Amino acid sequence: MSTAPRLTALDALHRSLGATMTDFAGWDMPLRYGSERDEHNAVRNQAGLFDLSHMGEITVTGPQAVELLDYALVGNISTVGNGRARYTMICQEDGGIIDDLIVYRLGETEAGFSEYMVVANASNAQVVLDALAARSEGFDAEVRDDRDAYALIAVQGPESPGILKSLTDADLDGLKYYAGLPGTVAGVDALIARTGYTGEDGFELFLKPADAEGVWRALTEAGKDVGLIPCGLSCRDTLRLEAGMPLYGHELNTSLTPFDAGLGRVVKFEKTTNEGRFVGREALEKAAERAASAPPRKLVGLIAEGRRVPRAGMSVVANGEVIGEITSGAPSPTLAKPIAMAYVDAAFAEPGTEGVGVDIRGTHEPYTVVALPFYKRQK
Repeated sequence: MSTAPRLTALDALHRSLGATMTDFAGWDMPLRYGSERDEHNAVRNQAGLFDLSHMGEITVTGPQAVELLDYALVGNISTVGNGRARYTMICQEDGGIIDDLIVYRLGETEAGFSEYMVVANASNAQVVLDALAARSEGFDAEVRDDRDAYALIAVQGPESPGILKSLTDADLDGLKYYAGLPGTVAGVDALIARTGYTGEDGFELFLKPADAEGVWRALTEAGKDVGLIPCGLSCRDTLRLEAGMPLYGHELNTSLTPFDAGLGRVVKFEKTTNEGRFVGREALEKAAERAASAPPRKLVGLIAEGRRVPRAGMSVVANGEVIGEITSGAPSPTLAKPIAMAYVDAAFAEPGTEGVGVDIRGTHEPYTVVALPFYKRQK
């Protein structure tokens, strides 16, 4: 087995742009091209261009594709219309989160079956693929690994609709958030989705790897007069953190249920396919009861009063006691202060709670508890 990281179709281009590369989930990915702060601010105020080709695309099709997905995932996939997308999760039998996912309903195959694309996080793509394949037993459906069939380019930020509009035949004005439609971008076929992980308006473009470089260059040219710049994974992390979006391995893991993470809304007990059966149902019903009565810990936002930056794994403290743990932390370019997400004891989870600190190398730095997200774009 080769341990060399996998390369995206845009690898040579990133290097020619002077990107600092990093191994992320077994892929060589651009961390930054220049200043992380400049890249972050470009997405908030103009637009940024990302290579997300490390994400894991899995196609599910066949006569019972939707029955399989309703059984394998916690969401109600049978209510997703053609050309729409749904944020959902795949859980273990004990309710623990295997991954958070976006499921796109692509339309009908020539045989008349619905076709879905499940997009998993890079670090979990194989685990999700294996789980879907195992759970497909007894269903007349095909689970296909399409990770090598797609490159994924995202253009995010307030200028992104104008940039993309100049290159596509698709009706972007009619494309709602969490919708995706087939069209062409710079003359090549793409699935154009109005999704993202930055807290801004934007698009994710699924295309053939051979077409990726041409589309990247066309977007770069179309956006050069409105401030579009290439952006790496580093600013994607600070953007999603400001937007209060969870990251698998930080806010989400197999020891937490969606209810523990404050995302119980993604679990749909009312679904009727398979007589309401789905993997993890019993455990999740108990988790829902626990969350409704007395949740042990809640996910909150923390804003620093000082300048020291909290990092994942650091303890949250109050009255000399440990009351929680940081899951993600970084300097926030938008707020100009360090921020963090943390699971804290429910008694300390109210926004405005005082006397809370973070143990940063032995010093208890003062922090203010706030409701998530830290940043919400003006529509």
